[in-house]
Amino acid sequence: MDFCMKSAETPDYAVILWDNDGVLVDTERLYFQATREAFARVGVDLTEKLFLEYFLLQSEGTSKFGLANGLSETGIAELRLVRDKRYQQLLRQEQIMIDGVRDTLEMLRPHFVMGIVTSSLRRHFETIHSRTSLLELFDFTITREDYVDAKPAPDPYLSAIARSGYPADRCLAIEDSPRGLIAARAAGLDCWVIPTDLTRRAAFTGATRVLERISEVPPLLLDAKHLRS
Repeated sequence: MDFCMKSAETPDYAVILWDNDGVLVDTERLYFQATREAFARVGVDLTEKLFLEYFLLQSEGTSKFGLANGLSETGIAELRLVRDKRYQQLLRQEQIMIDGVRDTLEMLRPHFVMGIVTSSLRRHFETIHSRTSLLELFDFTITREDYVDAKPAPDPYLSAIARSGYPADRCLAIEDSPRGLIAARAAGLDCWVIPTDLTRRAAFTGATRVLERISEVPPLLLDAKHLRS
């Protein structure tokens, strides 16, 4: 699936900005499960196709999907509480580690500034990484509380660029969803995409590369650094 650049043409990135859910941890499927179960309680079927459309292409998916299915603002707020409680439960009990992630991060850590840029609320993010020990490999994290508008708006990545101390052309975003790609590109970033089972059928127009797995990242970036040295 890789396209666009060969490693010799890879820019001189100094910063890698990682999406969290679906890229570093296998939690997107759990969020889908919790959300689907919550909507099922009120008789609404949230399919994978609808989840992609409302949640992985847009922001405020719960509100938009709820309103489209006749729920009131109060009903949506109650549903969100049910969903969040179930999501926290799943985060604590289900396997969330993705093969190759830690090895990838450890290979890249000495060579790049690295940050996480997520749409997750801080409380969910902290629950996730209380189980991973991955945060020691990052210089900073950007969660939903750290910016105004969520992906696909550029705000999360603009905040991350400012935090990194480097210009946008020295930063690379790594995403798994269309809305993350749109956000990264709107912030002026190159973006490599690693699709998940939920996003694999999406179009990733504008991606600099589309990869199969996270373990493909270090050879591409480190080979490029070697060629420039």
